[in-house]
Amino acid sequence: MVVLIVCKPKADVWAEIHLDRLESNIHAIRRLLPPDCAFMAVLKADGYGHGLLETARSAIMAGADALAVGALKEALLLRGASIRGPILVLTPCSPNEVDIAAENGISLPVVSEEWLREAKHCKTTRLPLRIHLKIDSGMGRFGIRDDRELRRMLTMLKVDDLIVEGIYTHLATANQADDSFVQEQFRRFSGLCSILRKAGFPHAVVHCAGSAAALRFPELALDMVRVGASLFGIVPLDEGAEGPIGLRLAPTFSLHARILQVKQIRKGESIGYDRTYTATEEQWVATLPIGYAHGLSRRCSGMSALVDGQWANLIGNICMNQCMVKLPSYYPVGTRVTLLGENGGKSITIDRMAVQIGTISQEVLTSLGSRVPRMYVELMPYTGC
Repeated sequence: MVVLIVCKPKADVWAEIHLDRLESNIHAIRRLLPPDCAFMAVLKADGYGHGLLETARSAIMAGADALAVGALKEALLLRGASIRGPILVLTPCSPNEVDIAAENGISLPVVSEEWLREAKHCKTTRLPLRIHLKIDSGMGRFGIRDDRELRRMLTMLKVDDLIVEGIYTHLATANQADDSFVQEQFRRFSGLCSILRKAGFPHAVVHCAGSAAALRFPELALDMVRVGASLFGIVPLDEGAEGPIGLRLAPTFSLHARILQVKQIRKGESIGYDRTYTATEEQWVATLPIGYAHGLSRRCSGMSALVDGQWANLIGNICMNQCMVKLPSYYPVGTRVTLLGENGGKSITIDRMAVQIGTISQEVLTSLGSRVPRMYVELMPYTGC
């Protein structure tokens, strides 16, 4: 038996980002909303792994009224790139960072009476600090917990150097078929919103709907929705949780690698650490230059891949910098293999990979780090394959 081993001309791995699809997803979601409902594009975690600056510019081009990020550092990057307009930081920052937020017109969440008191103590600039009151209506993460805490804060809010732009909460179970806790959270949240309005803040923007709630509960759109995952083609709903009929969101992220080496192995030969895969017949095996250090989970072993529109399979344990693929036939070094996305009329969805590794699509996207270069693609329509 002749075993063919071919040395690589080059190694390559990359993600393709379809910004035009992001924009079309925004348009599709906006059509579900009341015409006077503002749209906040949530770009946490480097734009869900798509690139913060690129996705921010595309979201604005598509008509997003405001942006949200996960950290003050991300908001400052946007301002440094001359991106204007409202930006809300969703994760509370240190009170000693309020001056830099005020100086850059960045809105911060107020999550407790203690945080507000410390922030007022640390603030030295005369520029006003823009804030949104974060209400913990049941998520249990952070936020103002009840009406008593909010009432104690009202006097501190009535000062010239604070602008109360909004009040918001986050719904813990909007993705689930049972909406009883969604309704309970909304009841609690509405009570605190009423207190704020009656205290002299009638113009605070009220928002509670993330992607799942924006798709399922149009009555919860309120003044503004905060859409993150669905910008990128993800419909974050559990089985039985019905979304809008006819909604078609396009995936914005695909993952590819070129064959690094290809070889034919004999029956009985094993592949990878711990010899978890043993060939039952002669077969072609390719090595790809992507592994768990790039963010490809070791749990992806056994997952499907696509090469030239044909199905292949990841075999053996995923290595730190490489993985191995059982090919349907011989393909030369440099051939593109698709791990996520479309190839030759077939498609591997982000949801499919997430189910394979026992997680959610958002984790898959945000786990693929900077070792995977992003290539930005426009005007490539989604075929729905």
